[in-house]
Amino acid sequence: MAWQETVTQTVTGLGFDLVDLERSAGGLLRVTIDLPWQPPEAGQPAPAPQFVTVEDCEKVTRQLHYLLEVEGLEYRRLEVGSPGIDRPLRHEVDYIRFEGHVVDLTLKAPIGATDSGISASRKKFRGTLERAADGVSWQLVWSDAPEPKPGQRVSKKRVPPPLQALGFVLDDVQQARLAPIVNFKGRQTASDGSDPV
Repeated sequence: MAWQETVTQTVTGLGFDLVDLERSAGGLLRVTIDLPWQPPEAGQPAPAPQFVTVEDCEKVTRQLHYLLEVEGLEYRRLEVGSPGIDRPLRHEVDYIRFEGHVVDLTLKAPIGATDSGISASRKKFRGTLERAADGVSWQLVWSDAPEPKPGQRVSKKRVPPPLQALGFVLDDVQQARLAPIVNFKGRQTASDGSDPV
């Protein structure tokens, strides 16, 4: 639709990336923005993380209010915000940016017959996002073993559970999001531009 293209052009024209655009039946128009990210050049350290501020959201909101009035788009409420800890991964650059992070992945179709112990009808996975050995496709690495409970003693002799890997290409993905994992041990810095938690 034309208004979606107009919103995208406005957001990118102000120097932000449009992460998500959602319009609900109740009249809510939700726009999710982020600062542009470029992969660091080979041998260069990752740039310091930058985050969307309240002022950034206000700037985009003011511009969109004006634009949507000119376009004649009816809506009851406009929300502009940052992606948050469960940020969607939509483009190749998102996968590159969050390689090594834990991701919730939903496939478009079940994986089919498998002899690796994974249910053939399974579509949802949570694991660490990695680039596959071919350098083109991606893989998710996980273990189905339960996490030890807080305070539970774990024997040093315990054999770690086997890891499983699922290879995929972006066309196989229905939805991918960063897993909303919260660390209550204090704020830690992230070196990749993601929100610290």
